[in-house]
Amino acid sequence: MGSLRPCFAIGALAATCALVLPTVQLRAEAPPAPPGYASEAQTKLAFLAGLIKPIDLEIPVPETVTVEKGVEYGKGGDVALKLDLYSPKHREKPAAAVIFIHGGAWKSGHREVYHYYCTKFAERGYIAATISYRLSNVAPFPAAVEDAKCAVRWLRANAEKRGVDPDRIAVAGGSAGGHLSMMIGYTSDEPTLEGAGGHGDVSSRVQAVVNLYGPTDLTTDVAKSSGAVSSFLGGKKFDEDPQAYAAASPVTYVTNDDPPTLILHGSIDSVVPIDQAELLAAKLKATGVPFKYDRVEGWPHTMDLAVEVNRHCLATMFEFLEEHLATPALRDATEPLRAPAAR
Repeated sequence: MGSLRPCFAIGALAATCALVLPTVQLRAEAPPAPPGYASEAQTKLAFLAGLIKPIDLEIPVPETVTVEKGVEYGKGGDVALKLDLYSPKHREKPAAAVIFIHGGAWKSGHREVYHYYCTKFAERGYIAATISYRLSNVAPFPAAVEDAKCAVRWLRANAEKRGVDPDRIAVAGGSAGGHLSMMIGYTSDEPTLEGAGGHGDVSSRVQAVVNLYGPTDLTTDVAKSSGAVSSFLGGKKFDEDPQAYAAASPVTYVTNDDPPTLILHGSIDSVVPIDQAELLAAKLKATGVPFKYDRVEGWPHTMDLAVEVNRHCLATMFEFLEEHLATPALRDATEPLRAPAAR
């Protein structure tokens, strides 16, 4: 959210706040996270000493997975919005889908950082997409939210063609991508955030949300003083327009019919402090939204760049999504999924 400085001294990798995953042999139950550290300084020293191994960002696509790159899913003003789509080659019935949204303080990053993640999910039998969206230097809030919601509508509109079950779509992302995932999940009853990117007759509602260390409330002191947040809101300062900060906060929109949410957050995160996760967990609990909150002790922002933490995060995500996307969600009779986006 803020400076997005590297937590393991991995330079540009951490700056993207991407979620990238190692090849692992998953157990039925997610393995515990490894012991953490007392401070970010200690994690950096451990990385430099070789005690923390970074994941390998580049893997070949296996023969069981097909990839379509640069698929246009809509328009953001005059900007062509594109995604990369990863699909298992052999499937007998429509599959659940996950749309991944990259981080980078809403001002940087690129969809390709989710290559590994999408590959692993496609190997698992999911349809996986990683999307680009308009960054804050191109168009401020709500542009990125509109673009991400457009990607959901595109995938649902093309569900039959792409082999997707339109009743089993999830969104996931880290840092700013986690924020956008939550905004999608909690604002399907906010037609003003849908935008005009395409497929306006299709719902942007999703059936599950995965939030990795994303900012949830932009009205806190840390968020109000963040240059990245101000840029995301078109240069506005909190004192100038507090309503804009509230309107861009996922917690503002939580209601009891919102999708199940998985929260993964490191306890020593100085970029997006752990209290952002605590605020969301409290709001979800009070509102009655199903959720799982995984506080990963002693790990900083972009914690999933570490192999052992990543093993825990990946298995936890599979476990959560396979529980909540196991069967098609019941449709609300008031909102057919091909109807206009309001609930």
